[in-house]
Order: sequence, then structure tokens, then C-alpha cells
Amino acid sequence: MIAAEDESADVGVGPWAGDRPGDPRYDPELLAAGDRRNVVDRYRYWRREAVVADLDTRRHDFHVAIENWQHDFNIGTVVRNANAFLAAEVHIVGRRRWNRRGAMVTDRYQHVRHHPTIEEFVAWAAEADLPVIGIDNLPGSRPMETVTLPRRCVLLFGQEGPGLSEPARAACAELFSIAQYGSTRSINAGVASGIAMHAWIRAHAGPPPG
Repeated sequence: MIAAEDESADVGVGPWAGDRPGDPRYDPELLAAGDRRNVVDRYRYWRREAVVADLDTRRHDFHVAIENWQHDFNIGTVVRNANAFLAAEVHIVGRRRWNRRGAMVTDRYQHVRHHPTIEEFVAWAAEADLPVIGIDNLPGSRPMETVTLPRRCVLLFGQEGPGLSEPARAACAELFSIAQYGSTRSINAGVASGIAMHAWIRAHAGPPPG
């Protein structure tokens, strides 16, 4: 589904019909007014906290990180992709504030952690025993199409334009590039993150719940 979170009357479902369920996961306000959120059917009428708790039982083993030195508008898309592919966490490296518009409120359901510097992020990854995998079209990068991403890892993306910073490149255990066939030299981090996360899904994940 590509629609944004929309609370208009033609999206989602109306008020609950019949006797109200006693399950504490259900939100009384949503049951009464209807659920116009952009959530899958299994989470209709659920409290936000209940949705997050259920997602936490089956999050995947990969994390996603993106540098935020220039208030990159792609960060919201990265968060939205991370929610779609159920990443363990998203890590914002650099400035704490980021443009949430592209996330389409999926950050309500996705764990997001902030690291003020690349050094602090690298220290966290080392303590968590997670290799940092850089995704950037840099000299020496290996084509992602020819490898299998590690099951446990952090996928690190740089800013639109400059890509990964020098300290970030130095921190990467491996660097992978995404094959491109047109005239432009790069694709933005939002698109790159979706491609990389889906490559991880194809290698390590089963089908989503019915």
C-alpha cells in the first residue's frame, strides 16, 4: 500500500458494529469513532501501544542508520521504509531534529534512536555486536547484487548529494553499491534504503503475516 496515513472518511473503517470486544488491545475511542489510520487490517481499532508491542515480537535482525547533517528530507522516507520492512530500529546520526513529513506518521510505530556523532553511533554498534554496512556508490564498493547482506547488521546511508561522510566510511565493515543504469550518478537515500532493506528481506525473511 502506498497511501499515506489519512483520517478522511473514505479511508479505513467506521465505528465498530455490534458488541464491543473486551480485548485490552482495542482502543475505545477508535471503536466508537472508527479507525481511519493507514494500518493493516489486523491492527484495526488497536491502541498504538498494542500495535508497537505486537511488532516488537517479530522485528527483524537488521537496523537502519542515516546521517543527518543537512536536515535531509529523505530521512522520513527511510523511517517509512524501515516500518514497512520491520527493521529493529532506525538510528539518526547527527542532528536530532529531522523532517518527519516523509515518514507519514510511521515513526509512531517504529523505534528511532538518536546518536549525536558518528563516533557515538559506532560505539553503540560495537557494543551491540552489529557490523556497520555502508550503502553508497563509492570507489571500492562491492555491487550489492552480488552479495548476501548479513542477517545481523546496521545498514548505513549518507546524505543526499555527498553520500556517506569520511568518518562514516571509515566506520563501515563493508561498503556495497546499488547498480544503476541511467545517466544520474546517484539515487537518494530514501530510494536506496528501500532497495537495500528489500535485499535483506529477500535473503532472510519469510512472508509477512496473513
